[in-house]
Amino acid sequence: MPSENSSPGVIHPPCGGCCTRLDGFGVSIGGSTILKDINLHVHCGELTAIIGPNGAGKTTLLRAMIGEIPHRGELHFVHSDGSSFGKPRIGYVPQKLDIDKTAPVSVLDLFFSLSSRYPLWFGHIYGAKKNALKMLKMVEAEEYASMKISQLSCGQFQRVMLAMALSPIPDLLLLDEPIAGVDKAGIEVFYRIASRIRREYDLSIFLISHDIAEVAKFADRMILLNRTILCDGAPEKVMASPELKQIFGFDYSPPAKTPEKELRLIGRHDCPTCGNCSGKKAEDSKQMTEDWGGKF
Repeated sequence: MPSENSSPGVIHPPCGGCCTRLDGFGVSIGGSTILKDINLHVHCGELTAIIGPNGAGKTTLLRAMIGEIPHRGELHFVHSDGSSFGKPRIGYVPQKLDIDKTAPVSVLDLFFSLSSRYPLWFGHIYGAKKNALKMLKMVEAEEYASMKISQLSCGQFQRVMLAMALSPIPDLLLLDEPIAGVDKAGIEVFYRIASRIRREYDLSIFLISHDIAEVAKFADRMILLNRTILCDGAPEKVMASPELKQIFGFDYSPPAKTPEKELRLIGRHDCPTCGNCSGKKAEDSKQMTEDWGGKF
């Protein structure tokens, strides 16, 4: 769980979960197959980018994972001790949120209305306000707290939504095209924040994006989806794959490395399913020991 004063670069205790497994996962709606034969094993501490053409089933995959639509096959959330847990905390930022952005409410009002059982006219209860400010600070949006939501840019609003999805810190974070309509500078800020949070809290993040070249700079793993998984692996591998060229019609350049990507620590505990966490390296373990003062 987060410390009282979260700040960039702080490494928090590992999450209780270890990995998410989908075995033979699929979705059919109205007799039509939307997803089939999805087999995934995603570790904590990984930012997994899901790419694919329109209608590939990307949003359907996330909605099925949160239980919004039925699925076939198996979905397992695995503890670090190897046991499954059925109801993990999942943070979710949908592709579209049905909200009137012209409403005369502030960011704190919005945060409070979605995280409290009390009506807004009760005012901002101290504990709830303190938590909201802490979460907004985590996504570098504390300065927006008193602003009206109508004053926010698309990128600023998405960071507010990210803050709400992180309250409380989830076991799994699902982001459905969180940068749609955001300018280039805002896109890079959002991805940098998501990558930092993934590292600091050992979170597993699934992120849908159409901006392949940009998300590849920050992703640990990339999945090319078109109703089933066509290619899965490091961004460099997927972007060089013939499957991606066949889908999109052109080649992509290998992603540039970012400081956040260099610092990634994938899985701070052994995965009981595969005995390892995505190729954890000795230097990662050394860095983890330094970060934790020899305790982890």
